[in-house]
Amino acid sequence: MNISVLRRGRGRDLVFLHGYLATKESFYPQIEYFSRFYRVTACDFPGFGGSDPIPAAWSVGDYADWTREFLRREGISFPLVIAHSFGGRVAVKCLSQGDLFDRAVLCGCAGIRPRRTVRYYAQVYTYKFVRKIAPMYAKAHFGSSEYRTLSPLMRESYKKIVNEDLREEAKRISRPVLFINGEKDTATPPSSAKIYQSCVAGSKRVVLGGCGHFAHLDDPLAFNLAAEEFFDE
Repeated sequence: MNISVLRRGRGRDLVFLHGYLATKESFYPQIEYFSRFYRVTACDFPGFGGSDPIPAAWSVGDYADWTREFLRREGISFPLVIAHSFGGRVAVKCLSQGDLFDRAVLCGCAGIRPRRTVRYYAQVYTYKFVRKIAPMYAKAHFGSSEYRTLSPLMRESYKKIVNEDLREEAKRISRPVLFINGEKDTATPPSSAKIYQSCVAGSKRVVLGGCGHFAHLDDPLAFNLAAEEFFDE
């Protein structure tokens, strides 16, 4: 499997894990900043960016297993990690399975499945009904815009990923974790990070005012300083 990798800087290892449908370049302000102090490694997950497609419908656990093997092959041991959204899911899964990472900064961390409402179940029922009589229409008009852009294989992977709630995994994390969220994040709201914080013993939480789901890009200075302070503790 060919993987697109970016390496920069010297010193202690710091790894970046990007969000779904994003690439390693989504961390450009962080890579520029932290490569002055650390040896930075950022890659495109399989199925994204310049890396090869996934060979099957991977779950979060499959991506976590791949990440563990990737770090081993790159000779990276016990690094710091900064992850965003889906990358946070992978980081949580990795952290729950042992001490793969030292300290983790998780921005807009996904993995807390929201409570299903009556409206949600009505939409699911409607989709299943429409799919039977007009499958092409259902494909084009139902689901998130993110989901509609995916190939059939990636859709199966996506369903596995978003349907897994990671609260129990979070409870098994023993490493220091900082959760950072944008105040205006609607994809992974601050309430989601609050749940994570309650699950991860000793974890910390920062909310960046005026920022959305990509808080590390909306206010890179505030994000970088918060992450740097956490890493230096």
